[in-house]
Amino acid sequence: MGKTTGFLEFKRQDETYQTPKDRIKNYEEFTIPLKESKLKDQGARCMDCGIPFCHSGCPLGNLIPDFNDKVYQGKWKEAAEILHSTNNFPEFTGRLCPAPCEEACVLGINEDPVSIENIEKNIVETAFTEGWIIAKPPKVRTDKTVAVIGSGPAGLAAAQQLNRAGHTVTVFERDKKVGGLLRYGIPDFKMEKNVIDRRVNVLIKEGIVFKTNVHVGKNVDANQLKSEFDAVVLCGGATVRRNIPIPGADLKGVHQAMDFLKLNNQYVDGLVDFNDILSAKDKNVIVIGGGDTGSDCIGTSNRHGANSVTNFEILSKPSEGRPANQPWPYWPMKLKTTSSHQEGVERFFSVSTKEFIGDAKGQLKALKTVEVEWIFKKGERPDLKEVPGSEKTWDCDLVLLALGFTGAEKTLADQFGLDMDFRTNIKATTKDYITNVPGIFAAGDIRRGQSLIVWAISEGRQAAHHVDSYLMGSSSLPLKDDSDLPRV
Repeated sequence: MGKTTGFLEFKRQDETYQTPKDRIKNYEEFTIPLKESKLKDQGARCMDCGIPFCHSGCPLGNLIPDFNDKVYQGKWKEAAEILHSTNNFPEFTGRLCPAPCEEACVLGINEDPVSIENIEKNIVETAFTEGWIIAKPPKVRTDKTVAVIGSGPAGLAAAQQLNRAGHTVTVFERDKKVGGLLRYGIPDFKMEKNVIDRRVNVLIKEGIVFKTNVHVGKNVDANQLKSEFDAVVLCGGATVRRNIPIPGADLKGVHQAMDFLKLNNQYVDGLVDFNDILSAKDKNVIVIGGGDTGSDCIGTSNRHGANSVTNFEILSKPSEGRPANQPWPYWPMKLKTTSSHQEGVERFFSVSTKEFIGDAKGQLKALKTVEVEWIFKKGERPDLKEVPGSEKTWDCDLVLLALGFTGAEKTLADQFGLDMDFRTNIKATTKDYITNVPGIFAAGDIRRGQSLIVWAISEGRQAAHHVDSYLMGSSSLPLKDDSDLPRV
């Protein structure tokens, strides 16, 4: 806990932002950090709540009251040690996690919750600045080798944990640089890519080998890996993008959000020219999908200089506060207004797209929508009904489909001979993360489906424990029981 009466004395205070007018001129992070004294006040707000429900809200089981207390006391190095004991990459979660821990904060029942995520980010940034985060190679190496496929948060976490156990770990990444969706799905204005590079350099010094431009199942055969390594951990994510099967979906100008974002990230990284990306400059852009990916498309389109940006969401507009059927400490489906939304967008809810309209050359020029309503009946799935007479045509030059992902690619499953579940995820349970093929494990979105970065890191850590046990008979790597955690 922090200060005994801190939650009574101090109000929640978050980082501020540069103005939208200034921040859309570039792709840099635009938060303005709090002073150390203010951060100590925020740590002081952590109350002596008896049972810290923030633990159950966090898939990693971060020791939140403990590091809050250290921040309040000004013991930043101890706070960093506590934070890293459960989270390999707090610089990622401190920027990108939706913070289910804060929704489970006891103070949040009737006050603004403790600003846990911002405290977490400042702890790790202080640790990097002070030089406390250094490579810690294992003192003893085993004779076991492990291949990790995928270098997103799940793969990186699994790799670091297994390397700490003394195994020789090689990470295979199909793209040119390490990071997975952290690098090619998250815009730089949310997380600059030197944040990834900084941590990867530590992992390399610890002895982890990274091989990029290696697409297992395409330019490297899965059977080769099975024969060369004692264990394989699949952390390739849920990469099959959801499409929209309506007339005109193949028109020029209709693109998947991840293609749009990846090319832009490569442009910011200097890998491609602006002329080679999917540009929103001077275009009327419509983003279909109201989640974080849709928000990222909005922020990127505004930085390109879009003429207009419109956002459609098929679900009803959420409430401003916590819905009655989603009580504390569970994750509430509340209206979320992101920094990208604040930069300029028209948002429409309960809208379904019916048809894309093109010109004679096959170029998108408009789309048709209809308003919908959701009919809820107890014990039944919600029923979607179109509202008669609500059809509308919208002029547009670029449509970005931010509809999420349906599951994992089948290539890996076919080559390794793995079972998949009905959602086309690699079949493995949290009991041991092992697939139907001995020595092949799966963790993160490739196993659980599209989810949060904090779940990916958690699953990578848990899978590493079971891989270590499989190789050595037992493991000293930490294991967390997440069977009773609320699913976010």
